[in-house]
Amino acid sequence: MPLNSYETIYVLKPNITENKNLSFVNYYKSFIKERGGQNLYIQHRGKRHLSYSIRDFYDGIYVQMNYQGNGNLVKSLDKSMKFNDDILRYLTVKQDLLNTISVY
Repeated sequence: MPLNSYETIYVLKPNITENKNLSFVNYYKSFIKERGGQNLYIQHRGKRHLSYSIRDFYDGIYVQMNYQGNGNLVKSLDKSMKFNDDILRYLTVKQDLLNTISVY
């Protein structure tokens, strides 16, 4: 079965410590790899001001993950993030293959 490319961005509460932030990154890294994800690339986007308050927070810590996987991986990842109280928001999008192909 071919793997699709996905990008997941999640926003953590601003009062999360650096150690807890790294533990989230390591948890989701192993979560994706255990479920067959490949080519995992994680970027810390840092603490940023939100356009509007989410649960009375005006700042959030952004983390971006790019990976290849199947739909079942994305469903289980979304379910895991949904029940985590330290994650304010998350979004997963399927990356289009045409963005990676050069057309002359």
